[in-house]
Formats: sequence, C-alpha cells, structure tokens
Amino acid sequence: MRLNELKKARVLILGFGREGVDTFRFLRSVFPEKVLGIADRLKMKDLRLKIKDRNIRWHLGEKYLKAIKNYDIIIKSPGVPPKVIAPYLRKKSSFAQGYGGQRQKITSQTEIFFENCPGKIIGITGTKGKSTTASLIYKILKEGGFKVHLVGNIGKPVLNLLFSAKKNDVYVYELSSHQLLTLKKSPQIAVFLNIYPEHGDYYQNFKEYLKAKQNIYRYQTKNDYFIYNKEDKNVRENAKITKAKKIPIKGKYYSLNIAAAKAVGKIFKIPAKKIKVAIEKFKPLPHRLEFVGKYKGIEFYNDSLATIPEATIEAIDALGKNLKTIILGGYERRQDFKNLAKKILESNIKTVILFPTTGERIWQAIQKSSRGRVSGNTGIRGIFLKEMKEAVKIAYQKTKRGEICLLSPASASFNLFKDYKERGNLFKKFVKLYGQKTS
Repeated sequence: MRLNELKKARVLILGFGREGVDTFRFLRSVFPEKVLGIADRLKMKDLRLKIKDRNIRWHLGEKYLKAIKNYDIIIKSPGVPPKVIAPYLRKKSSFAQGYGGQRQKITSQTEIFFENCPGKIIGITGTKGKSTTASLIYKILKEGGFKVHLVGNIGKPVLNLLFSAKKNDVYVYELSSHQLLTLKKSPQIAVFLNIYPEHGDYYQNFKEYLKAKQNIYRYQTKNDYFIYNKEDKNVRENAKITKAKKIPIKGKYYSLNIAAAKAVGKIFKIPAKKIKVAIEKFKPLPHRLEFVGKYKGIEFYNDSLATIPEATIEAIDALGKNLKTIILGGYERRQDFKNLAKKILESNIKTVILFPTTGERIWQAIQKSSRGRVSGNTGIRGIFLKEMKEAVKIAYQKTKRGEICLLSPASASFNLFKDYKERGNLFKKFVKLYGQKTS
C-alpha cells in the first residue's frame, strides 16, 4: 500500500504491541496532524505507554474490534487472527485478498514497507529455520561488503527505516505467515525452507496457512529469484506458481539453512571464501538446539523453539543414541504427534517428561504406537509435571553421566510460559542451578 492511499483515508492501527507502536510513530511522522485510530484488547493501564496525542482515537478493552467498521484502512498487527476480524468488517469477504468490502482494506506494516521500499528485499519464510537462515544471510552479505539490515520477525520493526532507505540497501526480512498474509508484492529474492502444520489456532486449516505462505513468491517477476527446499513436497509443488528464476536446495536442519544462505550469497556474487568465513564465524541462535553445557556428566540442550513435532523429530535425529531424556508438551494447537511418537520409540530415549496440555496427547500417541511391538524402545517412562524447575530436577535424577537431556517441546509455550524464550531461559537457569559445570 502506497503512502498516498493513507493520506485521506480513515486509518485504524489494530493491535498496539511492538509493531503497532512502530507503525503509529511512522504514520505520525508522515502525517503530523492526521487523526489515527488505535484498537487493542488491552486497556490503557495495561499498555504501559505514555503517548500524549490529541489526534488519537482510542478503542481499548474487550469491545475493541467494534471500531473496525468505522475505518477505511485497517493496519493489522501479525498477532491478530483474520478469523477474529472477519465478523466486524462492513462486508464479509476473503481476508487473504486484503479487502473488507465497501472501500475497506486490510493491510500490514510489512505490506506498507514492501510497497514503499526503494532497496532490495530478501524474504525468508518456513515453519522452521527462518531465523537462523535470515541471520546467516545477513552475516554473509555483511562479509561481502553490502549495506544490509536484518528486519521483520527476528529484527526490528521496519517502517521507520523507510526514512533513510536507499536504492543500494538490502533488507533481510524474516517473514512469518502472519506477516505474509496481506502482501500484494513479493520480495526480489524469496527463500522458502519448509512447511508443516502449524498455527491451528490462527488459521481455519492447513490450506489457509499454506496460502498465506505462498505470498512470498506469488507476485514475483521473471527478474526475481526463488530459493526453495526441493525435498519438501508442499514447497516443491507450489513453486510452480512463481515466475521467478528457481534455485532448488536440499538439506536437513542446519544444513538446509546453510544451503539457502549460500545460494543468496552466490546471487550477490560474493566470493566463496567470504561466504565460508561468514558461516564459520556464525554463532547459532539461542533456543535452537542450543548446547547449554555439561553438568554432572550430563549434556543439556535447549531447543525451546521446537514448537512443532517435526522440529523435535529433527532434534532427536541430530543428537543420536546418547539422548535419553526429553522434555515435551505445551500449548494446544491441534497438531498430530503420531510420527513423533514413532520416532521416540525408535530412539534410545528412556524418560519422557511431559507438560500440559499436549503432553497428555503425546503420551497417548506413544502408548498407541507401542502396542504390539516386540522390539524397539518399549521401556519408556512418562512423567507429568507443570513446572520447569521440577522438570529439570527430575531430569537430573533420571539421566546418567554420559547421556543427553533435551528440551524440545514440539508445542507452543503460551499456557505455562510467556513465550518460547522464557521457557528456554528457565530451562537453562535450572540446569545451571542444579548442576555443577564439569567441562
């Protein structure tokens, strides 16, 4: 959406978190006297903001969505699900099309940035691995001497960067499906790593989730590039949509991230030696199969960002036969744990520590898969707990020297923890509290 479209329209910022605040500050700089609507489910005292502006129309609290019908353009924050908005539009229509009927439009900070940015955008998406891949690409371009910015889901909000954006700037943009949802323009270089069932609480079904992801390449031209995981069936088959030059990659877990980053480096004609240096200097991001340390002879790994079963399966494969204890479970998003249960039964895992709510379903899947087995790992202990402190304490009791304990929940965190970061940080805190580092 171009800025001149916002000039005379009645504009509502829907969701006033980190991105919503950045959107407001940007619009206020561009339109100093414009009346702007701000809607959020939180009340003013809970927003913890000190904004004095006579040209704000506040719509706060549990009835905040009722304000939608009074505005022409709604700038939606990623955390607000489309199905929540739909009943309040003037005329119901497909949210993915970005229109609410009768001149109403749904847009986002990401769409505004894409439409107004003079520089080159590299978009990275995937159910898993996008943060690591975006960071690797950023490091490689930095090593290659480019003026590069890391933005989006991993970096800082982007709109205020438009004030200083130049044609030669490169923006490495980590894109969630929520940010892709309203896009009508795709990045010049799109990276699509993988797609698994996720965000069942946000989208109506997997098809709707996939459709949002497709916007990363749907509007590309023949002068653009599409880097995709040829081993992911859904990614590979849907790649036919784009007109861009296709670059297939393959790999599992970290090797897939590296393959994608290398492909981007080659597009920018960065020498192989510099790409290698950037990769060697790269430090893995926290909460992504992060080695916490060796305490009392036990190796501990924090994989709190594993919020889907497929990510946990990859972590189990990566750590191998010494993995004996795993901490699983969390917020319910209607995921299928059948394959994870089979992987656990095929592994050497002996102790499964389970958090609510999905912990119960994971254990049921393990029990169901183990019925009738005459070989394999059938002597698994399931332990149900509700606190990370207790989980780590039990992990020390059940895991022997020379073995591995892994936090890889295969579920989101929101029922017991603020987010995956808090969950991972608490795990690391109690690992260090109960253990004495030996190497």
